[in-house]
Amino acid sequence: MTKKFIGFFSVKERPILAAILSPVLAVLVAFGIGAILITIAGANPLVAYQALFVGAFGSLHGFGETLAKTTPLLIIGLGLAVAFKSRMFNIGAPGQLYMGALAATVVGLTFTGLPAVLLIPLMMATGFLGGAAFGAIPALLKVKFEVHEIICTVLLNYIALFFVNYLVEGPMKEPGAYVAATSMLPSSAWLPRLIPGTRFHAGFLIALLCIPLVYLILEKSTLGYRIKAVGASLKSARYGGISVSKYMILAMVISGGLAGLAGTIELSAVFYRLEEGFTFEVGFTAIIIAWLGRCHPIGVGLTALLFGALINGGQAMHRVTGVPVGLIYAFQGIVLILVLASEYLVRRKG
Repeated sequence: MTKKFIGFFSVKERPILAAILSPVLAVLVAFGIGAILITIAGANPLVAYQALFVGAFGSLHGFGETLAKTTPLLIIGLGLAVAFKSRMFNIGAPGQLYMGALAATVVGLTFTGLPAVLLIPLMMATGFLGGAAFGAIPALLKVKFEVHEIICTVLLNYIALFFVNYLVEGPMKEPGAYVAATSMLPSSAWLPRLIPGTRFHAGFLIALLCIPLVYLILEKSTLGYRIKAVGASLKSARYGGISVSKYMILAMVISGGLAGLAGTIELSAVFYRLEEGFTFEVGFTAIIIAWLGRCHPIGVGLTALLFGALINGGQAMHRVTGVPVGLIYAFQGIVLILVLASEYLVRRKG
């Protein structure tokens, strides 16, 4: 037994092995339930899962697409892990992603003459700040007026969504375009593809760099220690002289900033312009990833890869067996329910 911060919001003495195995078992049970649903849908589960695996990893193109799907999930999941460690339930990653992408779009369309070596880092920094600023709003409302961050972040998601949709349908719409979207970003704002013929892009390398960065913040810095102390016990943190409000805000700033960075990478590597319906659902999927990964950077990384494979392979499974793609989203929900149930049982036994 080792006394360690393993749970999301408390410090308890737990078996390390149990903390690792419970999410693994949740995934395995979810695959079992998924097999039942596939059978009900009239398909062979073995054939369906084989198609899913081959679609996700069976070719260079498929693997590149899986890594492209993994990239935003990984970055946002890492940011949410920071927020959850501080006991801030950040459900606002989709809106923070949107506002980061919007800020980066403004920079990309304004400074079109800059070379890529300057324009891309400037967009990344601006996108991070855009998401961070939007993440700070619910944190400030919580510490100043005790507005619950779940309600606030959910509502802010739709404010961001409709605000961006208004802009791409009106003031920022490309002149003469038939779709609701801005003008294309200059090629100097595009992140390079690392493998020709695939969507495997340099943004994945940025996502990988975020893993050790977030680990150092959470596990090897005073900032991370205080963030986790706040999440473990507000009363104890205050007694220890830690400014609870300050570190809740900082956790949300980091969380929102990483979501904004993810939006910027999607903009620069996949879409090349801001458009209506710009990737929104990944922010919600990343919530499951952060929980399933136990809010640990390595766990989040492995879980993000799993979900990237599920999303990409699910399309191949649909093509081969006719099983609805929506089954993948049902699988995500099942995993979340099982993880929450396992967390409850571990806490109860503890």
